[in-house]
Amino acid sequence: MRILIQTGSPLDPGFLRVSVPALVVTAALFCGAGVAEAQTGQIRCSITENGGPGRGTIVVEQDGREVGGGSCGAALSVPVGKCKVTVRLDGTLNNPSKRVTVQVSAGKSTPVSVDFQTGVLEVRIETKRQSGTGIVTVNRGSERIGTLGSGVAARLSTGSYEVVVRLGGEERRYAVDLRPGQRRLIRAQF
Repeated sequence: MRILIQTGSPLDPGFLRVSVPALVVTAALFCGAGVAEAQTGQIRCSITENGGPGRGTIVVEQDGREVGGGSCGAALSVPVGKCKVTVRLDGTLNNPSKRVTVQVSAGKSTPVSVDFQTGVLEVRIETKRQSGTGIVTVNRGSERIGTLGSGVAARLSTGSYEVVVRLGGEERRYAVDLRPGQRRLIRAQF
């Protein structure tokens, strides 16, 4: 590319000379920038937990690759087209997620709203009416969700769980059905 600049008076017809190829390249660059901006849109994620405000993260995939991610609540710029959006709820033992497919349009904001249903589970291990230490395992079906300490409350998605409490060589098992907004306390006595 060759750009020729000549100094002189603005009234002089030869004041500014630019070669035709340079002008074409420059115009293409500026026009291309406008096209690139028009080929993006936004996703605005919102999370509720049991109908109230919730916090979480978002990951956006397009054609099998990640094209964006971050915290829900902030607008996220992504390429236009069909996107798979995974929304995760923060602060829960089982780390629940929901996945939705959306169509993102150029220059537009696409809302994604997800509600998670959770409850709170707390297990207290007691031995001779005093607090004891032990191991609390939370399972859902054949999957181990996580472990808890005695007296530690954990938020979980609603549903059925098996709670296994071990102290010394002894074990207690409890079936728990957790409903939205419910707080369950298990007293495991040894």
